Amino acid sequence: MQPGTPLPSSPVANVLVVTTPFVPGYRIVRTIGVTWGLIVRSRGLGRNITAGLRSLVGGEITEYTQLLDQARQEALQRLQHNAMVLGANAVISVGFDSSELGEVMSEILAYGTAVQVEPEPVAPQPVTLR
Repeated sequence: MQPGTPLPSSPVANVLVVTTPFVPGYRIVRTIGVTWGLIVRSRGLGRNITAGLRSLVGGEITEYTQLLDQARQEALQRLQHNAMVLGANAVISVGFDSSELGEVMSEILAYGTAVQVEPEPVAPQPVTLR
């Protein structure tokens, strides 16, 4: 999305998510507070067996990579949904955390600060060095 353009209209995509403490081209008009998205996924017996066999020969364990990628996407969608419920249209300073539960489950947490933003009234000027 280009700075200064209107926010998207689909419900969850309606919430911008950035890892920075600001949204370029927008100004924060209200800070709402902490928001998060949490998911706990079981790796499953089949994936554990397959991953155990792959770990013997080394290399990437694609079953776990796919599982964690899907879990992060779901945590991010939940973060956006929770921010939207709070009345936010953006989340700044987004980060992820993860942990293992009982050696068979992974917890993925996406967190950030829910804010309301609006486009800057003046288009941002490019930075130039003289």
